[in-house]
Formats: sequence, structure tokens, C-alpha cells
Amino acid sequence: MAFIDVKAEISGNVWKLEAKVGDTLQEDDAIAILDSMKMEIPVAAPEAGTIVEIMVAEGDTVSDNDIIARLEV
Repeated sequence: MAFIDVKAEISGNVWKLEAKVGDTLQEDDAIAILDSMKMEIPVAAPEAGTIVEIMVAEGDTVSDNDIIARLEV
């Protein structure tokens, strides 16, 4: 069993969480939506897996490379 940290690719605010701990996702499924410069930017799963931890909450501010969630693949 391996884990992958899913990171923000841009600074912004966590507008909406699309997944929760225990959800099984396919590659490119949205985990969260960031609001940056009045644009909605999805943070997607890089591989299929199960979310084991979410490190942010709606309304949090994130920077480039902040960990959003951890997937078990």
C-alpha cells in the first residue's frame, strides 16, 4: 500500500470540498475546488485511490505545494 500527497498547484482559498475521507476516487476526480483570482480551480486526484486524510477545510487559504489530501493507492 502506498500513499500520495495531493498538493495545491496554485495559491487560493478552498471554496468547496468535493470528496471526504473514505471516498474512492478515479484519476482526475475532483477533491477540492480552489478560488484563485475569481477563478474556480479544481484539485484532482492524480491516480485512482481512497482518501485517507484531508488536510484543509472549506474557507482555508492554501499556497503552492500545500498538501490538500492524502490518497492510498
